[in-house]
Amino acid sequence: MKSATILARALVYGVILTVAIAVVGSLVGFLVAGVPGLVSGLIGAGLTALFMVLTAGSIVLAAKATKNEPSSTLFFGIVLGSWLLKFVLFIAILLVLRGQPFLEPLVFFFSILAAVIGSLAVDVIAFVGSRVPYADVPLPGDEAASERTTPQ
Repeated sequence: MKSATILARALVYGVILTVAIAVVGSLVGFLVAGVPGLVSGLIGAGLTALFMVLTAGSIVLAAKATKNEPSSTLFFGIVLGSWLLKFVLFIAILLVLRGQPFLEPLVFFFSILAAVIGSLAVDVIAFVGSRVPYADVPLPGDEAASERTTPQ
């Protein structure tokens, strides 16, 4: 499955993004607002990791359920259903965290903002850096493709 390499690359970049948000967000949060700022930065990084795992998991589940047929209606249903689940989960987490004394809202907001923008950038970088052909034609150095097109 060609999308597996893109997904793996996006997950690796996502881990790097999560660690960066945890380090920078908690450090800046601590300098700006003390311990509540530190906790807010770490919670924002944790949510980054949670939602990236949910995204990757939904794509893997959808691929297995549809036998690697990404144009299937079931594939789109599973992925879109997980996005809806993530949206509802995010709203629920915000409602639970609202007004908590250990949370600095501004630091939390900026760590979430960095996570959203960063995860979009991670997905774009992972996709653009991959070699996924538009058609099933052999590429230079692709032995598996040349074996498929060679008559036997």
